[in-house]
Amino acid sequence: MPGEDSMIESDSLPALLFFETPEQIYARVFRALRPRTPVPSLRVEFCQFANADSSISLRDGCLRVRISDLLAGAPAPVTEALAFILLGKLYRKPVPRMYAHRYRLYLNRRDIRHKAELVRQIRGRKFVSGPAGQHHNLEEIFERLNAQHFDGLMGRPQLGWSRRPARGMLGHFDPSHNAIVISRIFDQPAVPPLALEYVVFHEMLHLRFPVNHSGVRRRVHTREFREAEKQFPRFQEAKEMLKRL
Repeated sequence: MPGEDSMIESDSLPALLFFETPEQIYARVFRALRPRTPVPSLRVEFCQFANADSSISLRDGCLRVRISDLLAGAPAPVTEALAFILLGKLYRKPVPRMYAHRYRLYLNRRDIRHKAELVRQIRGRKFVSGPAGQHHNLEEIFERLNAQHFDGLMGRPQLGWSRRPARGMLGHFDPSHNAIVISRIFDQPAVPPLALEYVVFHEMLHLRFPVNHSGVRRRVHTREFREAEKQFPRFQEAKEMLKRL
């Protein structure tokens, strides 16, 4: 149980941790990871990022840590966990599992997820071209699939094509902006309509089955999601088409 894990971890936390500044926490973690190296000058700042992003860099003998202001009020043990993650990544040191677990557990809290989503809506920029492409109209496809598979009850999100014909990401659903974006690789006459319809259907299922945040890990494609996906007509044939793309 998460509560038990938190209790076990807190028993082993040094009392000093709760009175340290972020800079002092990063300096202490640096000494733990590189005990023979003098601690460089440190600068920790909280920035107005659109996500819970963080970065670390070493330039001219100064360690600069930039952390999303979403984490400005995080408990000291979470700041310590992020310090181990960032410094471990910078110096290619293995990060103890307890720190990665502690950090993910905090980000997965309902209040933090809600706050992060609000920030993405306010600060994030989302390019949505509109549903009409040169050869296909996503709105027509959405409404047809909605009637066939969802009894016409699914509210239509924003629909659009990606800026470029990306092959790495064929489509995605952005819950922060309630938008489905499909790669322009599908907006050409040579692409089988079945392949495009399957990708749109897949993204529609993300509206039907939101991400499961129970536990530490996010489960994007739950068992219910996978079962519903298999109900798509000519499911295997559509997947084979995507492989050939």
